[in-house]
Amino acid sequence: MYLDFYGFTEKPFNITPNPRFVFLSKIHREAFAHLLYGVRDRAGFIELTGEVGTGKTTVLRTLLGQLDEEGYRTALIFNPRLSALELLGAVCREFGIPTESRSTAQLHDDLNAFLLEENAAGRTVVLVIDEAQNLEPGVLEQVRLISNLETKTDKLIQIVLAGQPELGEMLERQELRQLNQRITVRYHLLPMDMEDTGAYIAHRLAVAGGGGAVVFPSAALKRIYRFSAGYPRLINIVCDRVLLVAYSEDKREVSSEMIATAIRELRRQVRRPLWRRPRFWPAVAGTAALCLALGFFALDSSAPPTSASLPGVTATGVPLPSETDLRKIASSLQPGARGTEVTQLQTFLHASGWYEGKPSGIFDQATVASIRKFQAACGLEQDGMPGSRTLLLLYREGEKSAPARPAKGKTGT
Repeated sequence: MYLDFYGFTEKPFNITPNPRFVFLSKIHREAFAHLLYGVRDRAGFIELTGEVGTGKTTVLRTLLGQLDEEGYRTALIFNPRLSALELLGAVCREFGIPTESRSTAQLHDDLNAFLLEENAAGRTVVLVIDEAQNLEPGVLEQVRLISNLETKTDKLIQIVLAGQPELGEMLERQELRQLNQRITVRYHLLPMDMEDTGAYIAHRLAVAGGGGAVVFPSAALKRIYRFSAGYPRLINIVCDRVLLVAYSEDKREVSSEMIATAIRELRRQVRRPLWRRPRFWPAVAGTAALCLALGFFALDSSAPPTSASLPGVTATGVPLPSETDLRKIASSLQPGARGTEVTQLQTFLHASGWYEGKPSGIFDQATVASIRKFQAACGLEQDGMPGSRTLLLLYREGEKSAPARPAKGKTGT
């Protein structure tokens, strides 16, 4: 959408790996140097770990691009959710080994013959397994057996295991100690620093052909870095969105306000449904227990509760808390609060008909405003079911106000 406006030949911040946009920061160059050293020195096993979005795949593709066909034979496995037999077959296919066998032993022999031929021709064979944290322990053992293919003086295959930090944790298992001991080169990839983040953005803009048509001032770069923490993937996502925001405002200089807008939009997109949030169901369970304690559930659910049926409430009615007390309690609570005040307010509101849709003359405007503020502070809200008198105590992950209610007259829904 914004390509013509800024003069780009292609999107500068696409999250799909593109060799034309490869940028090696200080940390990426160091990781690349470790991998290249391990391969050229025939270390056998090399481990590369890093959090999601740090650029592991970029480093791996850069490594494979630097290994010329005359001196190296390479293969990349990027879908390691395979059985031991399937992995061995995939390795043979990636190296172009002609085999139709479905036997582990035969595939192993075919691979060994291929490795001996390549070694005799003076070529180094390199196998790269990306997302290796997804390998089952039994499959990793098969990888170790592949590494056993060697001559008296040389390893016949160099294996690079790349994955998230869980890979390192898995290799620490007792049953994988033989494989773990064979890894002689290890590197953990960290995010970029502020300086490299700015250089990364400038590099991608230049490769895309913008010719300086869009400017990211220092303040904007700092805000991007604070949001992304130096993770290339997050930088790409927020920069792509902020270019769209700048385009919509017909601006060629990115401001901090535009970045704030882009970040808000991204956070709304990735917000999970309420029932999938980790603290939702514990909150529901707590609410159910609270409702039972207050007597909201009766054997005859069709009969509305009376004032006398509620704990701490007499048949003559409930004394209205003072506006001062309500304001004091509300101002001291945060979203998601629990406690005696919440229970008391629930009891009071149910007894007074707040949730029953009954008009009540006991609520003046100031008190209604105080109760609403209290509800917002406590994170209290009706569950939205018609006629329901059950409340959900919801833990909020962001700002969310209580549902609007009329200030006068009917105070229920």
